[in-house]
Amino acid sequence: MTLPNKLTIGRILVIPIMIVIASIPYMNSTIFFQNVSLGAFINMILFALASFTDFLDGHIARSRNLVTTFGKFADPLADKMLVLVSFLILLANGNFIPMWTVAVILLRELMVSGVRLVAAERGEVIAAGWSGKVKTAVTMIALIFLFLYGTSKVTDIIALVLLYFSVFLTVYSGIEYLWNSRKIIFESI
Repeated sequence: MTLPNKLTIGRILVIPIMIVIASIPYMNSTIFFQNVSLGAFINMILFALASFTDFLDGHIARSRNLVTTFGKFADPLADKMLVLVSFLILLANGNFIPMWTVAVILLRELMVSGVRLVAAERGEVIAAGWSGKVKTAVTMIALIFLFLYGTSKVTDIIALVLLYFSVFLTVYSGIEYLWNSRKIIFESI
C-alpha cells in the first residue's frame, strides 16, 4: 500500500472519531475558547489535520508517481465523507449554517458520485478536475472557520464569506462536471 493511500485511509478513520466527539454531551457543553465548545475545538483540529492529509497525499502521489486507481476513487470519497460529516456535526450542534447550503453541497456530491459510478461500470475512472479541487480546498478552509464560529466578528465574517464562496464553487464545479461527463450520462439514458 502506498503512502498516499495510507493517508487517505487515515483521513477516513478520523471521521468516526469526530462523530464520537460530537456525540459526547460534555464535550459540546463545555466552552473551551470564547463561544467554541471543547468538542468543536477538537473536531476543528482533527478536521484541519485530516484536510492537510488531502493536500499531502495528492502531492506525494503526483511527485513520486504513486497515483493509483484506489487513490483516484478513495481520495475524493474521503474528502466528501469528511466534509459532509463535518457539516452534519455543525448542524447537529445548532450551528448557524443555513441548511440549504449543506443541501446544495450534498446534492452536488451525490450527483458527481452517481456519474462516477456510471463511469466505473464502463471501466473508466474520472479524476477530480481543477474546479472540484479548488471547491474542496475552499470548503475545507471554510469548515475550519465554521468550527470557530462565534469567536469574533472577523472569524464569523470570514466563515460566512468562505461558506458562500464554497457553495458558488460547488454549483460551478457541479455544472462543469456534468458538462464534461455528458457523453457518459447520455449514453446511459
